[in-house]
Amino acid sequence: MRKTGNTLRKGSMLAIGVSTLALASNPAFAQNDGAEEGQRNNVIIVTAQFREQELQDTPLAITAVTAEDLEARSQTDLATIADSAPNVQIRPQTAAFGPSVTASIRGIGQNDFNPAYEPGVGIYIDDIYYPSLTGAIFDTLDLDRVEILRGPQGTLSGRNSIGGAVKMYSRMPSGDTGGFVEAGYGSRDRLTLRGAAEFPLTDTLFARVSGVSKRQDGYIDQLDFGCVFPAGGGATFVNADGDVEAVNPVGGEARFVTTDDCRVAKLGSTNYQAARAILRWEPSPDFDFTLIGDYTDQDQTGAGQVLTATRRNSNPNILTPGGLPLDDRFICGPFCNFQVDGNAFGGAFTPVIPGDPFGAGGTIMEETRGSNRTTYRGWGLSGQANYDINDMLQLVSITGYREFDTQFFADGDISPARTGFGINNLTNWSFSQELRLNAELADTIFATIGGYYFEQSSVYDSTQDLRYVAPYPLQFRQPDTVDADAKAIFANVAWEIVPDLNLNAGIRYTEETKAQAYFRYNLDGTINAFLDPVGAACGAGFQGVDTNDCDGDGNTTEELRALTGNTANYSGDQVDYRVALDYRFSEEFLAYASIATGFKGGGSNPRPFNAFQLLPFGPETLTAYELGFKSDLLDRRLRLNVSAFLNKYSDIQSTASPCPTGVPGTETPSACRVNSGSADIKGLEIEMFAEPIDDLTISGSVSYLDFKYTFVNPNSSAQLDDPGTGMPEWKASIGAQYRIDLGNSGSLTPRIDVYYQDETFSGIDNTPGNRIETYLPSFTTANARVTWRNEDEDLSISLEVTNLTDEYYFYSVFDQRNNNGGRIATPARPREWALTVKKDF
Repeated sequence: MRKTGNTLRKGSMLAIGVSTLALASNPAFAQNDGAEEGQRNNVIIVTAQFREQELQDTPLAITAVTAEDLEARSQTDLATIADSAPNVQIRPQTAAFGPSVTASIRGIGQNDFNPAYEPGVGIYIDDIYYPSLTGAIFDTLDLDRVEILRGPQGTLSGRNSIGGAVKMYSRMPSGDTGGFVEAGYGSRDRLTLRGAAEFPLTDTLFARVSGVSKRQDGYIDQLDFGCVFPAGGGATFVNADGDVEAVNPVGGEARFVTTDDCRVAKLGSTNYQAARAILRWEPSPDFDFTLIGDYTDQDQTGAGQVLTATRRNSNPNILTPGGLPLDDRFICGPFCNFQVDGNAFGGAFTPVIPGDPFGAGGTIMEETRGSNRTTYRGWGLSGQANYDINDMLQLVSITGYREFDTQFFADGDISPARTGFGINNLTNWSFSQELRLNAELADTIFATIGGYYFEQSSVYDSTQDLRYVAPYPLQFRQPDTVDADAKAIFANVAWEIVPDLNLNAGIRYTEETKAQAYFRYNLDGTINAFLDPVGAACGAGFQGVDTNDCDGDGNTTEELRALTGNTANYSGDQVDYRVALDYRFSEEFLAYASIATGFKGGGSNPRPFNAFQLLPFGPETLTAYELGFKSDLLDRRLRLNVSAFLNKYSDIQSTASPCPTGVPGTETPSACRVNSGSADIKGLEIEMFAEPIDDLTISGSVSYLDFKYTFVNPNSSAQLDDPGTGMPEWKASIGAQYRIDLGNSGSLTPRIDVYYQDETFSGIDNTPGNRIETYLPSFTTANARVTWRNEDEDLSISLEVTNLTDEYYFYSVFDQRNNNGGRIATPARPREWALTVKKDF
């Protein structure tokens, strides 16, 4: 069964073993050196269907990026990698969602980090499933490649992922001795250090260690409002009524910062350290085992945000300490805000807000008072074993364990107004085990059967001060827990029916459960009577007939349920399948058709404001139809791959406001999740790679997405003509580079990459009479890089510029004007430069 030692060592791990970029990477056709004929006949081997195949023989939509391409494109984390992949979105979230991302593939994914929700897009680290959007902006530390699989996954491997999967693969030790060191400096004191080394410990045991440290000042100025606009200073603005008003009148906001620049901190900074160690043991040609451990530590200022719009809120409960309402006076500018962080302000000063439990001298413990810092610490350990039982059978085991904890803070209006403030702590651990038995039954039949187990537990401990909600202020702590598990069995068969005609079919059965326990406490530890009146009156965990009239309403026959101490349970099962048929018309052209299904599990509303909002939501499901072709043309100088798809998307999970409780007065405020309806998503993806002349390479992609609701749940916030959330209709990228041979002086390679993204629907608030639709504007941006390499190609110096045109656009927008009065956006980073030196050894 083992064809060649080196090839099977990679393929037998049964990942999508793409050795280079499927459609848009430089090594896909050619390396820098070698004869022209050899360049154009390079073969890309994959094992996406549990057997070795050339990539162009595989009926799957895959985008893969090698480490060399990541470096050439100045892509240093998971979010930037997605820029060049068609119909893929991975973006950082606003500070209210902590160090998390929003992720979608072909219009299907998730934008909420809450552990009660499934991500929708599976993220894998060395074949180990990462169960959260929190902390998912991983660095590209010492990677071999990143692969993005579009369409529902699960019948082939891992956790069920309805939208697709993103897989990151580390560079494995090979038994050689070598490595690299790299140092870079750039804009806003950016300092980057990377390094890796591999070495043999014995003839059969090999090791590789790597590490990265990244530091950079933030790009959003957090300013002291009273310093920028001294009270009684004479500055004016035109308010929403068209009247001229003092920005900070006499007796208004006090000044706390005494420096000339009025700066409290720089938000959106980077302070990231990570390390990875790998041991690989090959005691015999029939067995190998790989042990991988990694650790990540982030401690930096929170996401850089700006206030872009307000709805004047003069509620006396949310006024600033100086008595000012939330309105446009607090719109600071494109790269600044007037955020207030309780007592912290990065340690710069301690404003005193009388009676504010989050301020100095308040009732909150010192270690939990407000801050502008975000921390994340995570680690993982995995073991992968491959055993060739005989020439026909192979057994594979993949075991993984991961943990993370994070703390982040959120000023709800990023101004001195006191509409709300959140202190958030999230911890998570997860364990997974996958077993596969592969069988080569004949020269034309390859089969796999397997099982998968996954378990995770999360504690989301959040303390909130909401002053736009009666009773004023609404202050509470909610240390909710979520426990979940999933079990699955799967089978797959690949059959070459006749030469050039192939069938691939898979099936998967999944059972999963989820239990969420709710707690709503006052700051002194007693049960909050507003959020949980039954719990406050009858005790934690009460559920049943109120025979003792514990709530004092005189009714001893009513059914009551406390929020605090009670658990909402979800369980479900699902059968998914995939069938693909492909035919090779010629050596240059393969066409395929496939149908696949997927699902995302249900659960219960994780953010109820009362017991009536404790509503379940069901799984969402997908049936995906795809047609495509893969071609190598013009003597393999042009690769053109095209796929078209139709997704039948049912029981879509989305947020509803107001919450459909059916009980007047309990519908708002709301963060309910419901199954909003069904939709058809149609799309087209084109990816291209060309080498028109030696050393000149051009790569590009274009994608189109059309979302149409076919049915809308009347209890949801959706309307039939709503666009899909987080789905740009058009997305495109193009990149080009040319290697200039300098003889004994080495080589010089300039490169340019351009990215375009259409206007994107970001979300909706359907508060009666005040429906708000939020969009991210379209943008075009570019990165440029020039790299010198010495003649031996073991030393390089690179100068890069990202966001070359200094385009101003947003990663995300969070519109809360119907609640606290503000719309908050996270701007993308402005133009930045960096100089990097790298030495291989």
